[in-house]
Amino acid sequence: MSFPEYPKSLKKIIEALSQEESYKSVCHRHHPDQPMPSVKVILEIVDLVREIIFPGYFGSSRTRPGSVKYYIGVNIESLYEKLRQQIFAGLCFGCTDSDKFELGDAKAKATQIAVEFISQLPRLRFLMSTDIEAAFLSDPAAQSQAEVIFCYPATRAITNYRVAHTLLELNVPLIPRIISEMAHSETGIDIHPRAKIGSSFTIDHGTGVVIGATSVIGNNVKIYQGVTLGAKSFPLDNEGNPIKGIPRHPIVEDNVIIYAQATILGRITIGANSVIGGNVWITSDVAPNSKVVQEKYRFSGFLGGDGI
Repeated sequence: MSFPEYPKSLKKIIEALSQEESYKSVCHRHHPDQPMPSVKVILEIVDLVREIIFPGYFGSSRTRPGSVKYYIGVNIESLYEKLRQQIFAGLCFGCTDSDKFELGDAKAKATQIAVEFISQLPRLRFLMSTDIEAAFLSDPAAQSQAEVIFCYPATRAITNYRVAHTLLELNVPLIPRIISEMAHSETGIDIHPRAKIGSSFTIDHGTGVVIGATSVIGNNVKIYQGVTLGAKSFPLDNEGNPIKGIPRHPIVEDNVIIYAQATILGRITIGANSVIGGNVWITSDVAPNSKVVQEKYRFSGFLGGDGI
């Protein structure tokens, strides 16, 4: 069976799509010898970090007391190679002036950042261990810390966040956001890598949680599903564009619990040791040791005219 000749109408569409005016705002121009970041390899990097932080839970190798050093060493070597290549690609992507961009300098910088990131892994493991313990102690349904590590979506989302945040603090462009959005897609938990989050952080259930870029969260904070730490309307510059980089998300101090579907907006402070009830809307400061809940409503009569 033969197909008809290539339709002339498709040639016209190709011409339309090839007009610079139609693609210049959505096209990334590649420069010679400058690779693009690979989402596939970045996923492999996050999985390697997860294997290193939680030995024996992830990956295909079995750990034994005498083999942990070898197991971690092999993973660190693989992580180093993949990470420096992707950081280099991220630096290339973030280049705004190809004439002033030196490939050799970028490769050296990528190598340095990869080493600096790997040097942070003991700290990341400590932080994650506090997060795991907090989740286990605060959830009666958790049978063990192993269950929290292996099964809980919050563990995956917080791990991705801590990896992404560390890379962002090392001035790696683009890749931190890719890592955080991987967790967002998989778990429904949206944590911007620029947010600052202390130790012993836990998210119960988690679906629908949003933590904005300039949020600051203290130690021993627990939030439930559907919580939003967001911004109010953005201030605009003289040309009507949103002003970027200003603090616009909440500060949540130590030992705070925020229950499901609470919405907290703007650069306000939720004081230490406070409890925020479910389904509340907060746009002003909350003093330490406070308890914020909905008003109690009393209903009388039937909701429907037919008594249903």
